[in-house]
Amino acid sequence: MVSRDWLEKDFYKVLGVTKDAPSSDIKKAYRKLARDLHPDHNPGNADAEERFKEVSEAYAVLSDDRQRAEYDEMRSLMGAGAFRRGARMGQGGMPFDFDDLMAQARGGGFGGGGNNGGLGDLFGSFFGGGRRRGPTKGRDVETGVVLEFDDSVKGVALPLKLRSPGVCDLCHGSGAKPGTSPKTCPTCQGAGVRTVNQGAFSLSEPCRECDGVGTVIVDKCPECQGTGGVTKTRTMTVRIPAGVKSGQRIRLAGRGEPGTRGGAAGDLYVLVTVRPHPLFARDGDNLALTVPVSFTEAALGVNLRIPTLDGPVTLRVPPGTPSGRTLRVRGRGVNRDNGKGGDLLVTIEVHVPKDLTPEARKALEEYAQAAPAAPRDEIERAAAAPTG
Repeated sequence: MVSRDWLEKDFYKVLGVTKDAPSSDIKKAYRKLARDLHPDHNPGNADAEERFKEVSEAYAVLSDDRQRAEYDEMRSLMGAGAFRRGARMGQGGMPFDFDDLMAQARGGGFGGGGNNGGLGDLFGSFFGGGRRRGPTKGRDVETGVVLEFDDSVKGVALPLKLRSPGVCDLCHGSGAKPGTSPKTCPTCQGAGVRTVNQGAFSLSEPCRECDGVGTVIVDKCPECQGTGGVTKTRTMTVRIPAGVKSGQRIRLAGRGEPGTRGGAAGDLYVLVTVRPHPLFARDGDNLALTVPVSFTEAALGVNLRIPTLDGPVTLRVPPGTPSGRTLRVRGRGVNRDNGKGGDLLVTIEVHVPKDLTPEARKALEEYAQAAPAAPRDEIERAAAAPTG
């Protein structure tokens, strides 16, 4: 990301959140937008694809506490007029390139990397604190998958096709033409920085010849034109663990964009969407199923053949089971990889027929005469009591 993006793009507006929004709101807004705008859900829609990129870029900054703090601070400084393009430092009037300074601040170029980089070291660099640019971790990548309900419960390994930047297969990331290698930069002699004395102080900045790397590529790779990376389609096998829920993000370390200057690759995040099942529902690690029974089955008891995700089982409904009672079939819920699992919760629903044959009506009337009255004496006494 160039400094212009930090200054001119309102990432909060892109995600539709306020500047003081907590991380949870930022994540929630991003997930909703990512699902709605994902290219898989909007084939051929260039506007949706561009918005998806903007949303991903905004989330990459605002989801990182350090980058968000730098973004807020720099926009605050620019709003207050602390910097302007073309500004000059020192009495000698030496101009500086604000883009280069911002790139160093975000890439850890100031202050020796680690947790010491960023805006705090940017100002110290004006006075000789420049450092050679070190390895930079690649950006994280997010994609989405749609799972069948059964696969989300049991887990599944599936091929995932992803189009994103990756290491060039021809030069293996060096950027140099096969058979050649990068050469030591003749301008900085491999240091990656150059220092200019300016009156009472000196200014260190990345070498512009090698972009702070310390080496230059004389013969560029014809495939990636010296960048070391190309946008390509990758197919990988992704293991989705048992029990994953809709809206959950699965992190695959090191499967994102490749790093630069020897930096580690970013991570791949897979956003899961689960299709609903026509019979089963999720209740934590338990599965829920509603089974209708007749009045006689509920009254007399019955052995029911019911489905599970692992095949049918027999469930005993005891005599006198009321409508709404839940019976438990142990071990037929979500069975996780760690050995823990849930149960199948079967809710009994007594079915009352709307239409009766003459024979059925006569049998019910005879039953009503022989059966004891419904136990609602207290209700009837309350209804018969005078009001007022």
